Amino acid sequence: MSEDPVLYQKHDGITRLTINRPEAHNALNQAVRDGLFAGLREFIADDSSHVLILTGAGDKAFCAGADLKEMADSAMAVPPQDWLPYLGRNLHTDKPVIAAVNGIAYAGGFFLAQQCDLVVAADSASFAITEARWSRGAPWAAPLPWLIPPRVALELLVTAEPIDARRAHEIGFVNRVVAADDLITEAESMAAQIVANAPLSVRAAKAMVYAAAERGWSDALAEGYRIYEPVYLSQDALEGPRAFQEKRSPEWKGR
Repeated sequence: MSEDPVLYQKHDGITRLTINRPEAHNALNQAVRDGLFAGLREFIADDSSHVLILTGAGDKAFCAGADLKEMADSAMAVPPQDWLPYLGRNLHTDKPVIAAVNGIAYAGGFFLAQQCDLVVAADSASFAITEARWSRGAPWAAPLPWLIPPRVALELLVTAEPIDARRAHEIGFVNRVVAADDLITEAESMAAQIVANAPLSVRAAKAMVYAAAERGWSDALAEGYRIYEPVYLSQDALEGPRAFQEKRSPEWKGR
């Protein structure tokens, strides 16, 4: 396998970013953070790539979080908000991002999974917010009570104890749990389903879900109509019904 800290692969409209430090449980050192930043920028700028899959190398860890040795050496106090550049809410892209969690997703690894839009997990995966164990902070987990029940979120934060993939699925943090050997196949199957759909509709759907989280019922409905209006007015909106009528696959233009 390549020695690059982050691997970039692309096929059939799907990009895969792989954190490539299996010997360090794919911990987030500076080289990994830089590699993720570069890979995400490339994905975002690539109009022919419609879905991103984020995963980790090996079968032990998706990502164990920050490299604590690097943190200790640098005497980092409060991590700057750009400590993981481009990895803010929804990874700063209107295109869907799938986490394929192949092992432990602790601390910053949990953060990465949280920030993705969809999560497919191996049955051997586990999730934890371990910051309380090391007197670190998890301000990035503030949106977590929107994704899972608040009391479960609080339990994760204050106990620092991991939960397994089945429990993560039960509380709604994970979309699908599969055998470890089937993880990438399942993530790519989900990605292919998304790629086959109209790209403007897909991106509007993502935008609406996150916009609704910040609004009340009526405002969310109004925002949903605003977000979808360009979709209704697009060329693809005519192509979809036409393809249905002609009994063929749609040819999406993304406009």
